[in-house]
Amino acid sequence: MYVPEHFREDRADVLQQAMREIAFATLITPGLEANHLPMLLGKSVLRGHVARANPVWKGGDGEALAIFLGPHAYVSPNWYPSKAETGKAVPTWNYLTVHARGSIRWTQDADWLRAHVTALSDAHEAPREEPWKVGDAPASYIDALLRAIVGFELTVTGLEGKWKLSQNREAGDRAGVHEGFSREGRDDIACLMDKS
Repeated sequence: MYVPEHFREDRADVLQQAMREIAFATLITPGLEANHLPMLLGKSVLRGHVARANPVWKGGDGEALAIFLGPHAYVSPNWYPSKAETGKAVPTWNYLTVHARGSIRWTQDADWLRAHVTALSDAHEAPREEPWKVGDAPASYIDALLRAIVGFELTVTGLEGKWKLSQNREAGDRAGVHEGFSREGRDDIACLMDKS
C-alpha cells in the first residue's frame, strides 16, 4: 500500500484498536481469493471462519492479507477555503485502513469452531441490553451449523496503517473539510480528523 509519511499510522496499539472496532475485513489468501468476513483479534492472531461451501479454505495454508477499511468519505473541493482564493482544488477521499499480513492456517476442529463463534457472538452482543448467546439456540442446530464452517487463524507478522484525513492540507482547509463532514452527518470521520 502506498503510504505518504503524513498519512502513516504505525502505532501498534492504535492499529489494533482500529481492527477491533472495524471488526470486518477483506481477507486475501494465496491464489488472490478475496472474502469479506468478521474477524476477532487476539494477541497477534486474527480468527475468523468461512462457509465450508466456500472453496477458499481448500487452497491451504500460506501467506494472507486482511484489509480493515474504516470510515471513509468523499471530500468536496468546495469545502476548501483555499479553493475560493486560488481555484486550485480537486476532489479526494478521506479514510483509514489497516493491513494485517501473516500466515493463515485453516481448521475444522469442532471445539475450536465452537469457541470461536462463541467469542465472536459474545464480542458483538456484549453492548446489547439482552445479549444473545450461542447456548440460546438448540445444541443440535449449533452442531449442524458448526459442521458447515471452516475456521482460520492468521498469525499477524506485519501491520501497516494509513489515516488519510486531510493532514496534507492547511489548517483552514482541514477545518472546512471537518465542517463539511459535520454538515453531511459524517461525525464518524470528522471525529477521526480531530484525533489525527
